[in-house]
Amino acid sequence: MIFDLPPILGLIPLVVYIILAFNKKIHAFVNVVICVIIGGILTRADLLKLGSIMWNSLGSFLGLVGLIIMLGSGLGLMLKETGIAEFIVYTMMKKIGVNTMNRSILATMLTSMTMVFLLNTLTGGNAVIAPIIIPLVASVGMTSSTLAAVLQAAGVTGLFLSPFSPPMVVMMQITGLPYGQILLYASLPVCIPMWIITYINAKRIQKKTVGIDDYPQGTALEVKEYVATPETKLATLFFSLAIVASMAYGIINKVGVTHAVTVIAVSAVAAGIGARFSVQRIFDTIMKGCGQYVWLFFMFIMFDPFLSFIAKSGAFDAILELTRPLIDATGKFGVTFVSTIISIFSIQGAAVAQALMMDSIFRPVVDHIGLSMHTWALVILISSQMTSFAYPGLDIFAAMGIARTTNIKPMLMNGWSIIIAILVVLAGSIILVG
Repeated sequence: MIFDLPPILGLIPLVVYIILAFNKKIHAFVNVVICVIIGGILTRADLLKLGSIMWNSLGSFLGLVGLIIMLGSGLGLMLKETGIAEFIVYTMMKKIGVNTMNRSILATMLTSMTMVFLLNTLTGGNAVIAPIIIPLVASVGMTSSTLAAVLQAAGVTGLFLSPFSPPMVVMMQITGLPYGQILLYASLPVCIPMWIITYINAKRIQKKTVGIDDYPQGTALEVKEYVATPETKLATLFFSLAIVASMAYGIINKVGVTHAVTVIAVSAVAAGIGARFSVQRIFDTIMKGCGQYVWLFFMFIMFDPFLSFIAKSGAFDAILELTRPLIDATGKFGVTFVSTIISIFSIQGAAVAQALMMDSIFRPVVDHIGLSMHTWALVILISSQMTSFAYPGLDIFAAMGIARTTNIKPMLMNGWSIIIAILVVLAGSIILVG
């Protein structure tokens, strides 16, 4: 540390990042760059070699996650341009039958979860299905408040189930556990109560907001009015076969998280071929979609030196020493819940980086108390993903905007109900798994 400052002051970049994250006038990428500079100064790094630092970051895990997110956006645009997204939505809604409120809620939950699972992005997945789903659920009288709550909560479970979504990729990298074990010990224990609570709360929200947050007359549309073209059906078949085959190959052969890039690229190209797009149009569509998240890719590249500088300062080791009395007094329960609560009520909008920071800060403590990696995977998932339900932020406002509502109270009610239930699940995991 510069001037032989105490190692704990190496957390200054993290504190600055949290403060600036709440300032809407500062772009998230600029925020990270500022913190990298501060971290570099504190640890006496040669910031004139920033190009070399970024070169190393390109091959880092965070660089890979940024690439996956960017390519996922390209796949999303491909599904939209080929009509696959629209076909999948109408098919699922028709199979379930959108003729009662209960069925409409279930159909919306399943559709949102499926599309987010395929695209690996919450806002992107819901944005694709919203123009299709709104007229359908409006036909049975679902309110915009009900739809918003369902889209956020059910949609995010798609991220927890996909083997190549950013949250799943991060958990596999951090814990070293395979997809199947992450699914069994972390994803499903979170998703199951989320589905149940969201369904119950959706019915309550509907009763409280009917006649208040109804969609305007003329919005409703029947499923039977939609007819898919032969090109769309063929594109959907090609896409489905490609994504299932490539995902199965990766899981069976234990290729690892880097296989996500192959899955996304192969399925996007297959969709374009099935829709009879030219090679040039396939490439242009994917690149146009990727362009929406180029800034996010660069932000993840800068997150690598951001965390590296904090680690270099010795701040994480200093935290272990400071928390030793808490560890001795409360054991696994106290440490796990304190770290989880702190992270849940921290910053929104960078869940992957939040998970990695969580692991960097508390991993020495976790190893010291002998906490199971299965439980730690659950902690990482809850800590990084439940933040968006704790207080108003990007995910809440995005779901509200997509559903066309301004009523935030139902969103928070559903979010807090989910957090309470998930913390109970966490307590059970500590007792049963350790």
